[in-house]
Amino acid sequence: MLLTTPFVTLLAVVGSALATPLVEVPEADVSHLEARAAANNIVKITSTTDYCMIVPKDKHTNIGDSEHPGGMTTYCSKPTDPSQGTFPANFWTKVTLKKAKGKNGKDFVQLTGCINPSSVDRLNANDGGGQYDSNGGAGGKGNPQGSQCTGYASYVELIEPDIKRACIRCCQDTADCPTNKDTQGCSSVIPGTYC
Repeated sequence: MLLTTPFVTLLAVVGSALATPLVEVPEADVSHLEARAAANNIVKITSTTDYCMIVPKDKHTNIGDSEHPGGMTTYCSKPTDPSQGTFPANFWTKVTLKKAKGKNGKDFVQLTGCINPSSVDRLNANDGGGQYDSNGGAGGKGNPQGSQCTGYASYVELIEPDIKRACIRCCQDTADCPTNKDTQGCSSVIPGTYC
């Protein structure tokens, strides 16, 4: 059998490629990456009509009584996972979205306003409220532990059913999401527009 010139050239190229040693690629260092939070352990703020917040997992529970492992869950205006509850359209009676730069020039986004606590069966209308966050709680691991705000480094959220007020802020800089003012209420922790 007679080999033609193009075929011989092809064999030479393939043979040369096979003979070339493979380049060794170093293993990537992923030690700095954190695990993604479960869908029922996240918050997010996209708009006044697209958001997720932490609420008590059980019906008619005071915020403070829910602050234990397994006592909290995520509710969203537009759930993306079956483990998330659904906020009704009338949860916020007045809400304001704010995007800005924080103390050190990093981004934050927040929702502040007034709520209809009776629209969500997880809340008690006469509860003085409480705080959920990503960096407080035991050992600074969050409350609920491991919770995260989608696209941000940290968050702080307060729900105050008895005065029909709520607020949530997601921050790139933890300095803009203080967790040490939990008894001072929304207006102290997250200045914004309320009723």
